[in-house]
Amino acid sequence: MCEIRKYIENGFENCVRKNTNDDGTLIGLPYPYVVPSIEAFNELYYWDTYFTNLGLLKIGKHYLAKSNTDNILWLVDKYGFMPNGNRTFYLDRSQPPFLSLMVKDIYKYYGDKVWLRNAYRVLKKEYDFWMTKRITPIGLNGYDCKLTLQESKQAVKFYSLRSRVGADDSIDDQIVARHGLASAESGWDMNPRWGLEAYNFAHVDLNSLLYLLERNMSYFACELQNSEQEKWDLLSQKRKTLMNSFMLDSNNLFFDYNFVKNNRANIFSVASIYPLFAKLATDKQAQSIVNSLDKIEQAYGITCCEQRDSTIKYQWDYPNGWPCLQYIVVKALENYGYTEHSERIANKYISLVENQFEKTGRLWEKYNVVEGNIKVQNEYKMPNMLGWTAGVYLALKK
Repeated sequence: MCEIRKYIENGFENCVRKNTNDDGTLIGLPYPYVVPSIEAFNELYYWDTYFTNLGLLKIGKHYLAKSNTDNILWLVDKYGFMPNGNRTFYLDRSQPPFLSLMVKDIYKYYGDKVWLRNAYRVLKKEYDFWMTKRITPIGLNGYDCKLTLQESKQAVKFYSLRSRVGADDSIDDQIVARHGLASAESGWDMNPRWGLEAYNFAHVDLNSLLYLLERNMSYFACELQNSEQEKWDLLSQKRKTLMNSFMLDSNNLFFDYNFVKNNRANIFSVASIYPLFAKLATDKQAQSIVNSLDKIEQAYGITCCEQRDSTIKYQWDYPNGWPCLQYIVVKALENYGYTEHSERIANKYISLVENQFEKTGRLWEKYNVVEGNIKVQNEYKMPNMLGWTAGVYLALKK
């Protein structure tokens, strides 16, 4: 559809912000950057940007994808980690670590080893953040937050509402706030995967992304010939072994692991597909995961989680399908040669986006992939979305 491509190209231009100075809670950034939506945003978000970059690269705006990446590298260098976004109130948490994937995309296009050497240095800082501030007793990593008492008081009302637990006086406010902020760091805010204890889990998606970070660092070390490749190879192998030990169930499926209660979560979700996205699963494990795909695949795409009997519905749950998760699943299946499945799911997403664009003239943050419309589970007014919706659409459109 020529109309939708023109809309996306114009939209990306309208989403560019140039804020080099701090302004209230907004942290100034040295380079222009792309915000997630045409309306209501002035800040760059972490994992949104990876999927936005996919679209920018597809339409030849490599300079903007690099500019986005350079800003994230600058923030990591400044703070020791990438905040949720460039706002001071996001300094209590990060988001899923996609930076090494962005760096790899930019390096493969520009081939600049001087730039890569600096990016490699900064990525070490991000890795140290996850391995010191987000490490669990079992040696794997989990989402959490830096929560002061004052931040807890500020966050609890908001996250009590979003967690649907505000009326229960038996639940401590700080538990609700910490769970909410940890869920926000996961990007899946809010979802049913962890009850009210997101911070007591080692998460499949996070550890898969950190495995990818270790693998990418091995590749960068080889490119830079700095003698550190073997170190990263050993770290990734150690993580794979730990994930197989703690997260793999008797059916060869990966689940988040509660290291306090010593048990696995029991909700099948897109998180269980991440080991295929990271290429850490064996062929046998991949087959088991693909055999379970029908739990989350619907007529119009992939739901976040399998359907369950529950009176509570979160926005990262059935029947919602988020663009970023469609991409994760499609690429995961491609990685293991399940081309028929990957093309089927990609075409479902493409058709859904085009159909709703024809009806509404917009791209949306998320879609109802059961009914094929925008009647979604919302926790706020859904914005007119460009960002990752456009990026994933362009990346999957043949």
